Amino acid sequence: MPANLTPQYYAAEENYKRAATPEGKVKALQEMLAIIPKHKGTERLQGDIKKKIARLKEDGKKKKQTKSGFNPFGVEKEGAGQIVLAGYPNSGKSSIVGVLTRARVKIADYPFTTALPVSGMMPYKDTFIQLVDTPPLSADNVPSGLIGTFKEADALMIVVDMATAECLEQMEGLTTVLQEREVIDLTEDGFIIAPLPFLIVANKVDHPDAAENLGVLKELWPDLKMHEISNSGKGLEELREKLYEILDVIRIYGKTSGKPVEKERPFILKKGSTVLDFAGQVHKDFPENLKSALVWGSSKFDGQAVPREYILEDEDIVELQL
Repeated sequence: MPANLTPQYYAAEENYKRAATPEGKVKALQEMLAIIPKHKGTERLQGDIKKKIARLKEDGKKKKQTKSGFNPFGVEKEGAGQIVLAGYPNSGKSSIVGVLTRARVKIADYPFTTALPVSGMMPYKDTFIQLVDTPPLSADNVPSGLIGTFKEADALMIVVDMATAECLEQMEGLTTVLQEREVIDLTEDGFIIAPLPFLIVANKVDHPDAAENLGVLKELWPDLKMHEISNSGKGLEELREKLYEILDVIRIYGKTSGKPVEKERPFILKKGSTVLDFAGQVHKDFPENLKSALVWGSSKFDGQAVPREYILEDEDIVELQL
């Protein structure tokens, strides 16, 4: 069966060849895996890509283990995905994490309150997303080890303080630092393309000076999409939805024949994942023996039999046929 690879796939493959760092190669390979057509003709190619990703990640772990000392900025991943916050001193990162996750973050009016990363779990429907508050980042202050925390995350939340006239300086400082450290890529025409998905959050928009500051920021960065939130709670519920969206994942529920759907703990997969990918998450031996599956949700009718290459959608219910 022909692979029928798309132009988008070949573009991602070219990015992989040009990537100068292991992290860049992994990101390009993950993009290739996400957009490759899912059918029998590409199964071997998908397997090769997964092996390359695993090998690069394993090599990265070995290199970290050989380095002396302990990195206090390392945060173990939990939940449906890890989103790390980046922002200047007093931008409100800690307050956001505290409100959304109820984590015991330290909040004060003086700068550099957060000395080490603090994580909390944000509830989203029937799953949790991990938010990580970090020490302040600025053009003049990049804590050692913090960039590695950003690169290891699944996505970034870049927080800009709309209560200060320095909001433009914050935006320029953050994007410059993150670009120079290869966390994001800022092209010449002003569009931001990130190896790592991210969301710009305009914080404290209820401040008296926020409207004017926000207007200046939008005028100078017209192509930049921002989500606006305030201390009074404006935009926080919508923020949960947007954070889930940038993770680019889906929730899949497993079902055993003759038993109710297990909806307490959904399986988390990347968008574009197939029945075969889901089987691999349930058990490492299942893909080899998988014949087909029954799907409720995205299928034409409930309990429809679908092939191994069937692409799943958010909240699908799947009963594997082994």
